[in-house]
Order: sequence, then C-alpha cells, then structure tokens
Amino acid sequence: MAKVLATEIRAGNLIEWDKRVWRVLKAYHVHVGGRGGAFMQVEMKDIESGTKMNQRIRTEDKIERAYVEPREMQYLYNDGDHYIFMDKETYEQLTLPADFLEGQTGYLMPNTDVMVNFHNERPIGVQLPPSVVLTVVETEPNLKSATATGSFKPARTETGLTVLVPQFVLDGEKIKINTDTGEYIERA
Repeated sequence: MAKVLATEIRAGNLIEWDKRVWRVLKAYHVHVGGRGGAFMQVEMKDIESGTKMNQRIRTEDKIERAYVEPREMQYLYNDGDHYIFMDKETYEQLTLPADFLEGQTGYLMPNTDVMVNFHNERPIGVQLPPSVVLTVVETEPNLKSATATGSFKPARTETGLTVLVPQFVLDGEKIKINTDTGEYIERA
C-alpha cells in the first residue's frame, strides 16, 4: 500500500483511516494565518456502513491509500434479494445483497459485464458500464403534436427502472441509458 501526503488527497480517492476504508467526497486545504499550521479538511464516507465523517489532517501527515483490485465479472441473475455475479477468469460465483448495489440494480440485465472492486479480497463496489440498452415495457401513448426536442414522459423498462424519454418512444423499443445519471441517451 502507498502512503501519500495529506495534500495529495483528492475527491474520489479511497483511503484507510481508523482501520476502515473511506471514499473521499471533498478535500480542501485550509491555512489559518498566524496561528497553528495548515491542514486538509476532508469529508469522507465509510464504504461499509455509509456513515460520513469530516476529518482535519495536518498537511505533513502521510495517509494510507487503500489498494483496490478491480475484477471483470458478469452479472448472471438475481435470486430474491441477492444478485449473482461470475468471475470471467475463474468462473467462481459471487453473491451480493441488493442493498450493496445501492440503486444500480435497475441497470443490470443478465450477461452484463461489470467491474467489481475488491479490497483485501472483499467486494467493496460495483462499476457499471457507461451505458446500457433496455427495452421499454410501459409508457404513455405518443402525442401526435410531439416533436423530438419537446417534452418527456416516464417509461418503465424491463428491469423496473423508470426513465424520462422523448414523446416518440413507444412500448417495446430499446433505449440506451446513461448509468451515471439515469438519463435517456438515444434509441438503440
């Protein structure tokens, strides 16, 4: 594991603090003129429990960066409240609870390739592809006066995800969705 100066901490980094792994949400340098030294004000979130914490770290302190090993896996199916993934190299299966995926389940279709990040041989997060193609199963009927740039309507996909789509999208059509924002990109 690598130690870095506190001034090198950036948002998005994973660090070890108090024997736990934290994701840095915000980090900024603070210097109080005349009294005391400079420090880094770091807002971070525990990746296991989800609790947030603000921490002052002296600029000369060294912080342990967490080592994360990404593994390419394929989503197979869900079994009630559990989602089953398969390692593409070893063919071992990994079962993750629904609450571990935090709202990512609506983008998962069987055979979707994802990256599962591991820390000390324990899964800590799932990285989805940048976009997915899903089929619209239910949406409002098309309005004759609607244009491509006009208003949007809600559409429910085969995974249960609801997305705002342009008026011209109909039931049964495949649409491309951004997995970061949950927004409609285009028809597929």
